[in-house]
Amino acid sequence: MEKHWWHKATVYQIYPRSFKDSSGNGVGDLNGIISQLDYIQKLGVTAIWLSPVYQSPMDDNGYDISDYQAIADIFGNMADMDRLLEEANARGIKIIMDLVVNHTSDEHAWFIEAKENPDSPERDYYIWRDQPNELLSTFSGSAWEYDDKSGQYYLHLFSKRQPDLNWENKDLRQKIYDMMNFWIAKGIGGFRMDVIDLIGKVPDQLITGNGPKLHNYLKEMNQASFGNHDLMTVGETWGATPEIAKQYSSPENHELSMVFQFEHVGLQHKPEAPKWDFSETLDVAALKRIFNKWQTELELGQGWNSLFWNNHDLPRVLSIWGNDGTYRVKSGKALAILLHLMRGTPYIYQGEEIGMTNYPFKDLKEVDDIESLNYAQEALEAGISKDNILESIRKVGRDNARTPMQWDGSKNAGFSEADETWLTVNPNYKEINVKSALEDKDSLFYTYQHLITLRQKEDWLVDADFELLDTAEKVFAYKRTLNDDSYLVVVNVSDEESDFELDFDFDQVIISNTEVATIQQKKQLAAWDAFCVKL
Repeated sequence: MEKHWWHKATVYQIYPRSFKDSSGNGVGDLNGIISQLDYIQKLGVTAIWLSPVYQSPMDDNGYDISDYQAIADIFGNMADMDRLLEEANARGIKIIMDLVVNHTSDEHAWFIEAKENPDSPERDYYIWRDQPNELLSTFSGSAWEYDDKSGQYYLHLFSKRQPDLNWENKDLRQKIYDMMNFWIAKGIGGFRMDVIDLIGKVPDQLITGNGPKLHNYLKEMNQASFGNHDLMTVGETWGATPEIAKQYSSPENHELSMVFQFEHVGLQHKPEAPKWDFSETLDVAALKRIFNKWQTELELGQGWNSLFWNNHDLPRVLSIWGNDGTYRVKSGKALAILLHLMRGTPYIYQGEEIGMTNYPFKDLKEVDDIESLNYAQEALEAGISKDNILESIRKVGRDNARTPMQWDGSKNAGFSEADETWLTVNPNYKEINVKSALEDKDSLFYTYQHLITLRQKEDWLVDADFELLDTAEKVFAYKRTLNDDSYLVVVNVSDEESDFELDFDFDQVIISNTEVATIQQKKQLAAWDAFCVKL
């Protein structure tokens, strides 16, 4: 397999609104990111995935873009963006731009022209029908919105202010590729592609994900833009299986570098239920089956996977699957060790490395997220109590990931000097913050730093085989083997002690949050024990 820089990279996701405010208006910005690049460099990551900073009315916090080649005023301007690229590249950190081309904002010039002039070329950049069908929006309700002026409906798989683009139109596709080349010329390191599996949709057949022309479009995109550069591309592909992931990420197919697949995320809610009907506990046996499938069926050289617990759309992993109380730091280390020693490119979401947790929402007035607010409205109309609605939002709502980054114990956790921040800072910021983490050499931060360094230095993390081991239900153990070298990874994904009967002799402790020799002797794991040893 031909090796690329991203095979040994660890990527750090920044949600700009919540990272660092330099202007004192309560909203994070590009200059705030620049001011913290030394911190990101200290962590050791190779790349930053930057959530959208393009011009936008912010109906969906920047995932509704009105100009792909301009920066939103709240974040700065293009000169600030150019300086971020320069400063990051100088530190050996690549910037991965969030590419949102399934839809635009309804304030994009293309859509404005499409509505105003039904005979314009731009009209066919979007999807219009005389009558709606039963397609539903991810954000609830019909996926079709009536336009009074033309007497037609346009498709929006997300907010009605996010009209879907018509990828059947060749001229539209070329404009998108031209825009991508604009950013490539600026020196970015690649693209994270938002809901890219939807661009091949066939709405009249009720096909949204993995449409028949999807891979043709991606091959064309590759050839017209990033394919001639050593860039990292990752597709958000909710419906992917290992076989589908091979189509996206096999080097022979000339599409993407890797995929985000979300099969494990489905364990956050009850089977065949909406996300709001969350599971009280993690089904560890199911998690083992899912990760084993992806580690063994997406074989080396046939495709590449991403490894993640958190992002801007998901709850904090410590609060949904870890222990954000007594074992906050230890369970954080355990979950990091479990994930980062598998094959794939790991992603860290801002604050994950210091053990940030979900927010204790007490009132819907504290919620900003459009998905959560739409759910609350529908649920109230359906007779669900406000207490139950808030319980679901506290557990799985998207704003849990979006509260401001906790830098220190000062006002607003050092995020902003403003009297009011766009989302309220988590009240636990005096205990959980970057300053405290950096001062404590046994903090979660240094476990992440160690894992990032290991990935950069150790070939086995890329090349070694994966074997899931038979253990107690809540013990996740696997072996990685490359030639004559084998590495054992063991994690107790539980607040309880567990037996560990496997006999093993080891040459070296690679990383741990416990005393490995004691486990070897007593054949028992304490709560959230985790280690990797070279056998």
